[in-house]
Amino acid sequence: MNEHSSAIVLVRSPLSGLWWGLLGVVAFSFTVPFTRVAVGGLSPLFIGSGRAVVAAALAAVALIVTRQRLPRGAQWSRLAVVGGGVVVGFPLLTSYALTTAPAGHSAVVIAVLPAATAALAVIRGHERPPPAFWAAAGLGAAAALGFASAQSGDLGRLHWSDLLLFGAVLSAAIGYAEGGLLARELGAWQTVSWALVVCAPLMLTLTVLSAARQDPQASPAQWAAFAYLAVVSMFLGFFAWYHGLALGPMAQVSQVQLIQPVLTIAWAGLLLREHLSAATLIGGLVVVLCAASAVRVRLINP
Repeated sequence: MNEHSSAIVLVRSPLSGLWWGLLGVVAFSFTVPFTRVAVGGLSPLFIGSGRAVVAAALAAVALIVTRQRLPRGAQWSRLAVVGGGVVVGFPLLTSYALTTAPAGHSAVVIAVLPAATAALAVIRGHERPPPAFWAAAGLGAAAALGFASAQSGDLGRLHWSDLLLFGAVLSAAIGYAEGGLLARELGAWQTVSWALVVCAPLMLTLTVLSAARQDPQASPAQWAAFAYLAVVSMFLGFFAWYHGLALGPMAQVSQVQLIQPVLTIAWAGLLLREHLSAATLIGGLVVVLCAASAVRVRLINP
């Protein structure tokens, strides 16, 4: 088994890359609603760090069983960047934000992530996209900011939870952009797994501190939500997503991510019984369309 092999390819499946990508997106779409459930009984610090510890243990097993080679040299520092974005930053910031922000509202703000990821990938990869790309990405960011500001009840000002959500978007975009480049060297799911392992000491320390400060007690539903975040959102979902990208066509599969905020908003209404106002639905549609435009322009003009 070579260094870029994936545990998933051991099981031959008739599913195309598009369907594997869709499976990954569906798995990720439950992250925000289930985080909202979990914070009802567990502390945000415990959720954000504890889920990474569980995922890191699973990642370590996968790396050992498939005999992946160790990263070398500067790859370790780049893995720290990936982990800082998708293992530390995004889970912790969204956990704290969702203690007060509704899941549907959060999904609209996070919907700008594909455009933000494309923008960071352009900068990191030294690409020169046409002005239409920056216009679409800028409109998406402005739409997300305008929506969050209007929902706060004071146009022109943002609630602290919105600032955390925008910080989470930036963290994830940095992690995805660097991870996309590093995946060419280490392999796709291997990059995420190594990032989890690199961040494990920090996240384990935060988990212990959180448990010592506040004894983690939650209902069965809240523990189930935490288990989903740890096993699926932070680990298994990446297997399906990256396997779909590997099967390709990558340009087509990557655009499936644009439906994630739509699914998240739907789950917020169906599972959490959140009232989805017209402003939330319209705001989500505008942000998704802007993000789709930015992603499409970059794909057409690499």
